[in-house]
Amino acid sequence: ITKSIDTVVLDKTGTITKGKPSVTDFIAHKEQDREDLILLAASAENNSEHPVAHAITAFGKDNNLVLQDSSSFEAIPGHGISSTVDSKDVIMGTRKLLFDRNIKLDSVMDVADAFEKDGKTVMFMAVNQVHVATIAIADQVKDSSKEAISKLHQMGIHVVMLTGDQEATAQAIARQVGIDNVVAGVLPTKKADVITALQSEGRKVAMVGDGINDAPALVVADIGIAMGTGTAVAMEAADVTLMQGDLLRIPDTLKMSRLTVRNIKQNLFWALAYNSIGIPIAAAGLLAPWVAGAAMAFSSVSVVLNALRLQRVK
Repeated sequence: ITKSIDTVVLDKTGTITKGKPSVTDFIAHKEQDREDLILLAASAENNSEHPVAHAITAFGKDNNLVLQDSSSFEAIPGHGISSTVDSKDVIMGTRKLLFDRNIKLDSVMDVADAFEKDGKTVMFMAVNQVHVATIAIADQVKDSSKEAISKLHQMGIHVVMLTGDQEATAQAIARQVGIDNVVAGVLPTKKADVITALQSEGRKVAMVGDGINDAPALVVADIGIAMGTGTAVAMEAADVTLMQGDLLRIPDTLKMSRLTVRNIKQNLFWALAYNSIGIPIAAAGLLAPWVAGAAMAFSSVSVVLNALRLQRVK
């Protein structure tokens, strides 16, 4: 199936980007001590496994703060977290999460929009139902991403970026790497639906991801490709695992698949040709046994030698 792939869907975090985001901006909006808010944010996110949460927790530790334990914690997939730290209800997440909790953000939307246009992920922090801080987090694009996507385009592959980030953030990253087709704001549970929708258009789809949230999409896709630097769950769900986190291995994989199938067809053709010529001659009694044996041996050797040519592919 790999040789027939005409669409590659790339997860953003950890696939196109390095998956090691860091906090670039922490803006306190209320008359509260910024250091106290950083401590609350880092402590609240300490129980989360999301890369963004790790960035916020690391930011607190980098500021030499001793994190506090949370008395409750709830992960809200695709949106953020809710936690209780030092008897304070802390909510960290997307604008939709805070809107759903009836927390006003109007006064900071211009700041958030500016961050997102720069390709940063924006998290909003609320304490006791009051918005207190806006946090910008940036994840660097892998050095090989732009070149790999360019090679996929040269192969005639339709490339799509799939992410749970806001549209502005996703478009900024897409511009950096040369992707024109972006599906943003997708919940983890809906990623597989995007793959199914592409397949319903008659496309043969390869999904490339590295996280637990990508596993359903990796299973649904015609070919699931997991990054070797990702989670064990993603690798278990995928059909192909790239031992490195280098996106250049994706066009290499598709190219090698096409070359392998071509090589198989060549071998089948020549094997059929040998037998089509040799069998009638042998049936007529015009072929000495030693010549037939030599012809069969030559047929086998030629097939093996042709297959070994794949080792020369770079």
